[in-house]
Amino acid sequence: MRDLLYKNLTSEDRRRKIISSSEIVDKQGVRSVVHRHFSCIIKEADGSNLTAFAPSLHVLKQRDTKLHEEHFFCKMKACLLIANSGKLYNIYFIHTLNIHLSASVAESTNL
Repeated sequence: MRDLLYKNLTSEDRRRKIISSSEIVDKQGVRSVVHRHFSCIIKEADGSNLTAFAPSLHVLKQRDTKLHEEHFFCKMKACLLIANSGKLYNIYFIHTLNIHLSASVAESTNL
């Protein structure tokens, strides 16, 4: 069984975009839940906001053998400075990936 949810939100002036998806799969005794989220904001850069912050990456991995679960989380943030048609733009983005694996309900009762 597979359940999918997909969202694509874009602001009217096209300066903000959010893409989100969720997927739930029960296969071979394993239930996997995957959430992906991407957000992007574009701002025109003037002399005051040209400083970009350092990109960051956070990764978390957990395993619980007693509960038969695994969890993985990854988050990336960054800022890009782009030139287009003589104008400068700051592009701020964040991307997250969240994966949760566990034994299916039918399988966990047999353990």
